[in-house]
Amino acid sequence: MPLCDTLICNAHIMDGSGGDPSVGDVAIDGGHICAVGQIPDYNARQLIDGSGHVLAPGFIDVHTHDDTNVIRTPEMLPKLSQGVTTVVVGNCGISAAPVQLAGAPPDPMNLLGSAEVFCYPTFRSYVAAIEQAQPAVNVAALVGHTALRNNHMDRLDRAATPAEIEQMQAQLSEALHAGALGLSSGLAYLSANAAPTEEVVSLTKLLAAAGAIYTTHMRTETEGILDAMNEAFHIGRQSNVPVVISHLKCAGIANWGRSGEVLHALDVARAAQPVGCDCYPYAAGSSTLDLRQVDERVEIMITWCEPHPEMAGKTLAQIAASWNVEQIEAARRLQPAGAIYHSISEEDMRRILTHPATMIGSDGLPNDPLPHPRLWGTFPRVLGRYSRELKLFPMATAIHKMTGMPAARFGLADRGLIKQGYCADLVLFNPETVRDTATFISPISPAEGITAVWVNGVLSYREGTSTGQRGGRFLPRQSSQI
Repeated sequence: MPLCDTLICNAHIMDGSGGDPSVGDVAIDGGHICAVGQIPDYNARQLIDGSGHVLAPGFIDVHTHDDTNVIRTPEMLPKLSQGVTTVVVGNCGISAAPVQLAGAPPDPMNLLGSAEVFCYPTFRSYVAAIEQAQPAVNVAALVGHTALRNNHMDRLDRAATPAEIEQMQAQLSEALHAGALGLSSGLAYLSANAAPTEEVVSLTKLLAAAGAIYTTHMRTETEGILDAMNEAFHIGRQSNVPVVISHLKCAGIANWGRSGEVLHALDVARAAQPVGCDCYPYAAGSSTLDLRQVDERVEIMITWCEPHPEMAGKTLAQIAASWNVEQIEAARRLQPAGAIYHSISEEDMRRILTHPATMIGSDGLPNDPLPHPRLWGTFPRVLGRYSRELKLFPMATAIHKMTGMPAARFGLADRGLIKQGYCADLVLFNPETVRDTATFISPISPAEGITAVWVNGVLSYREGTSTGQRGGRFLPRQSSQI
């Protein structure tokens, strides 16, 4: 009778493909899934009864800013407690590597931490640091366009010169050889907004031969969103690379109700080229405090502030009233700062979340002292609120958006499915009780209903507590199958 490390019995297996669940067993040995189905003839060192629970592949958070946290706080409890076993870092044009700073990190690179955490001048040095830290979750990494601009430009409010682009290309090439997933951009931010489309194309043209991917926080998510989407699609076509639009949304009150035409534009592009998107399940976003986003009709909560740290947790309206100034003036006095913007329509968000091309990404900001609740709650919120309660889609579909789809899109080999020979990244949860508990008032709160999480076969989280065992590793790029 064969022996395995772990046998999970009698679970409702949702294998990540989006297909119907089946009741059965999964055997784990040596960090891999060695058998799936009815397998009573195995002896196991550890037996787990999965009765009444769903067993799914570990969730893949495709949009994170955990770049430095996977090293500084390798326990990664905000993600592990949700059932996340892999994080994709380096989004929105900002990455921890490769970076050489001449001073303070430019906005929004400061979301990843202060200057001292940017200590990886090459992508290989970042990979080595991850391997040494051995975080509790797997890490796959994009290279940020803004990070490259920071390394080679004296100022970021202009286009790069041909010589600067050549230097950026050399660094990107080094990172791709070291296993980077591809390139991300954050063209909405002032640190990259001056970059013309051609500058981005000059970099993304390196991706095709490597089987890499391009993700983008587009130039705008407000009134000009269709033009911004067309720019992203154009970059993909010019470079012959897959495109992922980050945190797709219709931001700003004037933009509400446009999700139908936005998704139509996505579908038209998908018919001609490999395109996808990710979305978080909240009607509010979070980033640094941007004067361009100050709108007195929108509730804006300050999450951190360098000149006035005592204002964290207050709304911009409250602060402006206490200072007897307009909100725009208050925002100027608060910078640099972080903010949560309640500027998204719930109806638009749900429509985008439901679209078959949409993956789930938290976009959580782990260095915020008062983070958006998506940092701790994204994945159980999709499962509990939007699948079980509101029935936007079956739970098997929700899981596919978190597992099989992102693994194929980002080229994460042997991940995202419960399949013999695949890596044993698994989450066992109660489908009747799984839910997010993090709120805008109390955002640091783990999910309920997550029973157990395995990362590369290591039982890392059980019954609301980290086991202290960390099985994560760096995941180098394979070819995307978007």
